[in-house]
Amino acid sequence: MTLDPLLIAGLGFALMLLMIAVHIPIGIAMGFVGMGGFAMVVGWGPALSLIASEPAATLTNLNLAVIPLFMLMGNLAASAGLANDVYNIAHAFIGHRKGGLATATVIGCGGFGAVCGSGVATTATFGRVALPEMLERGYAPSLASGSIAAGGTLGIIVPPSTIMVLYAILTEQFVVDLFTAAIIPAIIAVTFYTLAVRATVHFDKSAAAELAPLPWRERFRALLQGWGVMVLSISVLGGIYSGFFTVNEAAAVGVVIAFAFLIARKGLDIKELGRILVGASTTTAMIYIMVFGATIFSYFMSVTDAPSMIVNGITALNMPPAGVILAFIALYIVLGAFFDEVAAMIITIPFVIPVVQHLGFDLIWWGIINVIVIEIGMITPPIGINVMVLNAMRRDIPLQQIYKGIFPFFIADMFRLAVLVFFPALTLWLPGMLN
Repeated sequence: MTLDPLLIAGLGFALMLLMIAVHIPIGIAMGFVGMGGFAMVVGWGPALSLIASEPAATLTNLNLAVIPLFMLMGNLAASAGLANDVYNIAHAFIGHRKGGLATATVIGCGGFGAVCGSGVATTATFGRVALPEMLERGYAPSLASGSIAAGGTLGIIVPPSTIMVLYAILTEQFVVDLFTAAIIPAIIAVTFYTLAVRATVHFDKSAAAELAPLPWRERFRALLQGWGVMVLSISVLGGIYSGFFTVNEAAAVGVVIAFAFLIARKGLDIKELGRILVGASTTTAMIYIMVFGATIFSYFMSVTDAPSMIVNGITALNMPPAGVILAFIALYIVLGAFFDEVAAMIITIPFVIPVVQHLGFDLIWWGIINVIVIEIGMITPPIGINVMVLNAMRRDIPLQQIYKGIFPFFIADMFRLAVLVFFPALTLWLPGMLN
């Protein structure tokens, strides 16, 4: 009995979700279902060939080489204390204002995002750096934790971003265009989060204490001590945007600079270096396995013609394009609450991208919207990966307190998303100027 390819696609997708639900790693679930489904449609010979050729092609893909480099650069920078430097600068200049430490945390997360590229890593880093500082100075646990969980999402919208690299590779877009398109949305994100802090301390006077301003000598000292972050971010991003470096070369230069700062500040500690390498390697391996699985699963979806059927089905509904985009946005917010940012994007690309292309939307614009809605999902109940990371680090702060603190930032995210959806020029203007 021969099953209809579309039915096989539906059963395969359901099986993949079931496997993920029982905690089978996402990349393995996608690869297993993709291979089995491809074999049912095309045959076991081509399927077995596929699981040999695709991982090999992924491992030799030079564009993907930037991922381990950015991961290593972020780990080296965090260990060298560059996150502390960013936070100390913001703290020195605005920390004395009402809610200033929470604002400094948001700005610090944005600055560290420029040398990290991971939302979860940014959250974990500032959970160690900023949270004790705010709690010691009389900040409400809700505002302190909320500003870190929300600020941590900036790690994936401030370029360079690992998830943007993956999106560019999987959708065949130019990664520098994505990095450029993210600049204005990232500035808007930091601005709106700052306004969210101001609104919180305005309506809840007990949320934050006013502190004495630091002397100007201390402020300039913090600024001078933070020169390392500036050197690293300017070297990497300046090299990319000027065309002096390719993205891979810029990432490699970033690793060397971050390593030099680590040696200069802490010396050569073999145990610490081993921990950094293991951390970067573990995350990279997880991402590569997801890419293996996603590629095989995409082949399976292609041979069943499921993406075309989905496009035709949505077209037959006569929904306006804006309605389809809003439905996708809602989907990603839900997925982001349950999956990490990479998984949420990889699972859906085989279905979503053909529809977005068919509707005539720019894939660079959609890439930025995609990242933003996944950001929102990272702090959305019932899970929210950033919330879980912060709660695991500080069991003394209940989940309810963290979610209470996140609410103003969630509202700010909704406004930011609306602005960028209805005014695409804010995303596409800079890439257009540079091209």
